[in-house]
Amino acid sequence: MDAELPASLFLQKSVRWLFVFVLSVCVSILALNAKYANISTAETKKVTIKINTPPSAAKNLAKTQPEYRPRSVFGKKGEHLLHPIILQTANRYQMDPALVNAIVMAESEYNPRAVSKRGARGLMQLMPATAAALGVKDSFNPEQNLDGGVRYFKQLVNRFDGDIKLALAAYNAGSRKVRLYRGVPPFKATKRYIKKVFLYYQIYKDHMAEAPDRV
Repeated sequence: MDAELPASLFLQKSVRWLFVFVLSVCVSILALNAKYANISTAETKKVTIKINTPPSAAKNLAKTQPEYRPRSVFGKKGEHLLHPIILQTANRYQMDPALVNAIVMAESEYNPRAVSKRGARGLMQLMPATAAALGVKDSFNPEQNLDGGVRYFKQLVNRFDGDIKLALAAYNAGSRKVRLYRGVPPFKATKRYIKKVFLYYQIYKDHMAEAPDRV
């Protein structure tokens, strides 16, 4: 028995070290997944996007209503540097990159330091309370802002059964207002915002179709 004792201790130590190794591997895997641990199934599920007003109809806005004309598309400083991040974020949440580009253009014109009169910040103009609820620590960080903004918009798309128009209305005016009016609220600013996004959406869709490698 005494001669077998060292072998028994060696076996116990080996098992102990094996357990520590397996535990450390599990902790590492959990840490890698922690970034997206708060994304619910509803947020990542694929939805059928419904557009009540076809984006092609927005083309005429630039001709008939000057207030909807984009001041500059594809010409903003740093815009092309943000496209890879936008593409990655859009794919992460199964959203159309052209639509995400359109929202960013309408919200901030690609200015990561933009601040609205109401205090909305960054590329997708997140209000401080919304940013906090989404876990965005720095709204002026393009990656964090885009991740939070696109994730929030995907929640709205799911909430309104894939209706992009209602999701945009909720993003601009709030979900409660959309439910209260049972549709797009009768606010000029919200209606103008939706038309601008659809206009930009069509422009980006056309551009990406013609030269997908440049966007």
